[in-house]
Amino acid sequence: MNVLVIGGGPAGMMAAIKAAGKNHHVVLLERNEKLGKKLFITGKGRCNVTNSRDISDFFEFIPRNREFLYSALYTFTNEHLMSFLQAKGLPLKVERGNRVFPVSDKSYDVIEVLRKELYERKVDVRLHTRVVDVVLEGNTIRSLVTDKGTFTADWYIFAGGGSSYYGTGSDGSLHKLIEKAGHTITPLKPSLIPLVLREGFPKELQGLSLKNVRFTLKEGKKELFTEIGEMLFTHFGVSGPLVLSASAYYKGGDATGSIDFKPGLDLKELDSRLQRDFVKYQNKDYKNSLTDLLPSKLIPVIVELSGIDPDKKCNSITKEERMNLARLLKNFAVHINGTKSINEAIITRGGVKVTEIDPSTMKSKIVSNVSFAGEIIDVDAVTGGYNLQIAFSTGSLAGESL
Repeated sequence: MNVLVIGGGPAGMMAAIKAAGKNHHVVLLERNEKLGKKLFITGKGRCNVTNSRDISDFFEFIPRNREFLYSALYTFTNEHLMSFLQAKGLPLKVERGNRVFPVSDKSYDVIEVLRKELYERKVDVRLHTRVVDVVLEGNTIRSLVTDKGTFTADWYIFAGGGSSYYGTGSDGSLHKLIEKAGHTITPLKPSLIPLVLREGFPKELQGLSLKNVRFTLKEGKKELFTEIGEMLFTHFGVSGPLVLSASAYYKGGDATGSIDFKPGLDLKELDSRLQRDFVKYQNKDYKNSLTDLLPSKLIPVIVELSGIDPDKKCNSITKEERMNLARLLKNFAVHINGTKSINEAIITRGGVKVTEIDPSTMKSKIVSNVSFAGEIIDVDAVTGGYNLQIAFSTGSLAGESL
């Protein structure tokens, strides 16, 4: 069978490898000048290929449509992926949060394993080839029109990514063609993206990186996300691993965030700590007494929001004032009113509607000779290697199921 794979990212490359392994003749179309352009920049160029947790634990890190991914993730697990890469000569290592990276810390090495496998399986890779139209015949695709001519195949696997990072080629244009073929595209929105705050103080805190803090996201009284980790203040709001994961649960509009600067201490323990510091600096002004407890950049903001006179001597601070300060440090409220643009998102939320795809094969229920793989589908996860595993797993299943 002649198979045409559209998209040379992790999902498309894995789909092409698996399809070629079933003795199909495979052509892979990639609009960029090289394969894996987005893969190259993942994990800050180090490529967090997967996560080493038990595959059954993956689903709690997938906010939406997790049931759709059962077949894909169990058919080609993280263990399968790691074994595949290591068997091809790529040693791996596990870091904090069970994140899996190549020992070399180079995403290029992951791409090179996949590229060599495509070559060995005689996949015809066509770079600089952008799909611009789809030619339909009833409920089948007859051919694809590209800027390099028309391609015809028996089967088409769409793995062209989402709408984030336009420069890597995933600009959402393929979704329009899939919609033309009869599929529903759920709204494309940014996920794993910095959050924009209503408050003005982020400008004062710009560049401040915090470790081992708890960030909680709420919509009204409903808690959407809470976790301990690292975050970063920017000139417009908040970012960093903790916030990016929280953004996967953000539904848009107004929401509230809460930062617990001392999650290792309960309110009573934090109050005891403040008492010790205030005794230590009893003759100092309050504004100069928090240097042992907080980063220097954060102190002026906390002092102002605490409502305690900055020039008040520590030995004059009342119990009520001290408790209010402790509560502020345990529940530092921020008001979220949006995200950065989808072009700055690590991944896209939305895509081909999952109810229109057979989860056991990745085949379309609407177009008789089409499969889907990767971010083009309405599936996404938090940070930590889960999204790349989804790409590899859905790509593997799409290629294997032909």
